[in-house]
Amino acid sequence: MEEMEEDALEQIEDDNHNCRAEGVSVFSPAQVCLDSDSSSDTCESDSSATSAANGAALLLNSTSKFLLNAMTAEEYRTVYWPKLERAIEHLLTQSPMDHISISYEQIYSHVYKCVCQQHSELLYNDLMWKITSHLEQVSSELQACPPEHLIENFNVALTQYTAALHCIVPVFIYMNKFYIETKLNRDLRDDLMKLFSDHVAEKHVSTLLPLLKKAHSMPFQVKPSTMASVVKGLYTLRPDWVPLAPALFSRFIPQIEPPAHESQLPYYAAQDKKLQMELSQTGFSRGDQSRKRASEES
Repeated sequence: MEEMEEDALEQIEDDNHNCRAEGVSVFSPAQVCLDSDSSSDTCESDSSATSAANGAALLLNSTSKFLLNAMTAEEYRTVYWPKLERAIEHLLTQSPMDHISISYEQIYSHVYKCVCQQHSELLYNDLMWKITSHLEQVSSELQACPPEHLIENFNVALTQYTAALHCIVPVFIYMNKFYIETKLNRDLRDDLMKLFSDHVAEKHVSTLLPLLKKAHSMPFQVKPSTMASVVKGLYTLRPDWVPLAPALFSRFIPQIEPPAHESQLPYYAAQDKKLQMELSQTGFSRGDQSRKRASEES
């Protein structure tokens, strides 16, 4: 009997030696459970423990990566904001006809990272400060220009600024969605247009409106397209400026005055006749009148 047990032990040792020699792989408890037909509680417990351990390891790894990639306020101030500031400066100062090579994808990526790293408030305040500084410079330049050039220069400033917003607002859309709209209950474009209204238009509207009235009374002293652009721009910025020059705004903005009454028709006819006389006196003829029909000559 003892000889049989010794033979069995020797056989087991030989089998183990052969397995190691042939490179037989060692399976984990979870793998053994998958490969076997057994469904014992022990296998399920081992598998659950392994999955939990793997999940914890992944979570720890992700947390470690996040902490390693965390952006400090100093890093934002010295690395990310200077790049964004340069891009904003280019967008604000370029002419609508100019083309400046800017990586919008890179700007968006920087904005996205700043917002994700909890620097939304810093980013918003810096953006407002940068654009306010630019607009104060624009206002100073308009203040220094001669009155006869103010309408044209104001139109250039407004057009250039509006074109810049078409680029700035989209690349800051992530900050707008997750900070301005969510926490401030406002919209980025509205805030930026208000900056132009407060720091440029409001400072010059008292001078601009009399010049616009004078230019409108003297046809083609200012290009009609420029007149329309400035008046419509002022109305967009502040509709409450209409009472300052209702006749001027009504020439370019439809339906801003109350509906006309029948009793006012003689007044409008007189205004139309006056305009025709003014145009005639400045050299604008009514054209060839010889082709009128006989019924119109009486």
